[in-house]
Amino acid sequence: MAKVKSLADLKRMKEDLQSKMDLREKSNAPDSVVQIKVGMATCGIASGAKEVMNFFIEESAKRGISAIVTQTGCMGYCFAEPTIEVIMPGKDPIVFGEVDVKKADEIIEKYVKNGELVDGIIPVNYNTID
Repeated sequence: MAKVKSLADLKRMKEDLQSKMDLREKSNAPDSVVQIKVGMATCGIASGAKEVMNFFIEESAKRGISAIVTQTGCMGYCFAEPTIEVIMPGKDPIVFGEVDVKKADEIIEKYVKNGELVDGIIPVNYNTID
């Protein structure tokens, strides 16, 4: 466990704990918040997915967007890495490919905030068996 040497250390520990608690509370009702899943398989990481994931985590908090940002394994779109899946409450998931920080910013501003579709959507190429 980390030692507290200053008030700043204590505040930092409080913020870290609070963000973990927020994630836990949101995860009890994930359908009520925006869900962003970042493909973090080897191909995604090699293409910059870690930077993209960090951007989504930081920017959703800064912009006051109630979102759960998580990592996932391979989505099968290695040709389009980094890939992300965005699930808006009450809507079908959308997968975006070739997402860098600039594209991530556009997704937050246009799609998440305003519901406007942006370039980079990977079309659904499968059907679910009922």
